Amino acid sequence: MIAWLDSDRSPFPDTALALGLDSEAPGLLAAGGELTISRLSAAYSRGIFPWYGDGQPILWWSPDPRMVLRTADFRLSHSLRKTVRRFAADPRCELRIDRAFERVIEACATTPRDGQRGTWIVPELRRAYGRWHRAGAVHSFETWIGGELVGGLYGVNLGRMFFGESMFAYATDASKIALAGLVAFCRANGIDWIDCQQNTPHMASLGAREVARIDFEAHLAKTVRLLPPRRWSYDPSLWAQLAVNAPAA
Repeated sequence: MIAWLDSDRSPFPDTALALGLDSEAPGLLAAGGELTISRLSAAYSRGIFPWYGDGQPILWWSPDPRMVLRTADFRLSHSLRKTVRRFAADPRCELRIDRAFERVIEACATTPRDGQRGTWIVPELRRAYGRWHRAGAVHSFETWIGGELVGGLYGVNLGRMFFGESMFAYATDASKIALAGLVAFCRANGIDWIDCQQNTPHMASLGAREVARIDFEAHLAKTVRLLPPRRWSYDPSLWAQLAVNAPAA
């Protein structure tokens, strides 16, 4: 039986009580409550996140194991390295942060995905993360070519931790370029882990791997209360963090 949260003041249960891998909804911890900034901040600081569809109550999750991309482990394939190198050298191309957040989250919600019908980024979530963005905790990394937004991602920052939420691409590799920019930014700002929530072959191919919930929560305890990066803008010099001109690993 999962916990029901009556209001914003209802405490989250211990994450050890989340449903296990042998259940129909592994990682499900609680339902109900509200998507206020205080509720979302309390959730993410403990590794809990909302994920639900139209017609469902707010569902809160804490999966075990957890998919994490350590920024030091980001895998630049030979082809992706060439793509990022060309992007960084082309004056028509630019990686921007928070220039079109509403467009990014809308694109993440509406861009079709293989094998998936509908979206979990329901209007209520878009409004909640929009408020959190305006409060300074949610950020978009955007791939622009010739003045057009062609891909990007968004996620949550608490302290020296970044929680990836979703990405989209209108052009080949546009979301991977945005992720590469995020990794470069994180490396330059002392953010060692990017939360990926669920295990997917796509993120595994880029270097993400699973960690036990207890280890994930221990990392959060050390990082979410640190001071966050002061400046959320992307300087082209950050591409050097990826050594894109070096031979592929």
